[in-house]
Amino acid sequence: MSSLFTLLPDAVVTTSADSKQAILGRLADLFAEVYHLDREQVLARVVEREDLGSTGFGRRIAIPHARMAGLGRPVAVVMRLDSPVDFESADGVPIDLVFGLLSPENAGATHLHALAAISRMMRDERMHAALIDAPGPEALYSLLNNVIERDAA
Repeated sequence: MSSLFTLLPDAVVTTSADSKQAILGRLADLFAEVYHLDREQVLARVVEREDLGSTGFGRRIAIPHARMAGLGRPVAVVMRLDSPVDFESADGVPIDLVFGLLSPENAGATHLHALAAISRMMRDERMHAALIDAPGPEALYSLLNNVIERDAA
């Protein structure tokens, strides 16, 4: 996988949510399930970051992220929403893709590089369309992994 962050196959899901709070809760669930992190700690850190300003990136994408003690390297989760949800994005457009990132507490530059890589990938209109059209989590993971592997090379 990428030298910037870890994305495991089980960390890529399709799901439904009806609010920003539900999305952040599901994100914390996923980080807890896949990476064996403390759900409440993940949720607290992500909400704390979100309170500084929405991580709604625009163009139907949110990239909730935070730094957290106890991590050895950045880890990611991806959720495709069954229907768009208001996330208080800068452009006012509801989101349908969520790319969560947690980095070690002291991973200053590493965290920023991982965010930049995710942002670049998500700005690609063809990539966004492919992710929305992918038939399920396995196809989503394959698409993401291909880009991450290519960019890591």
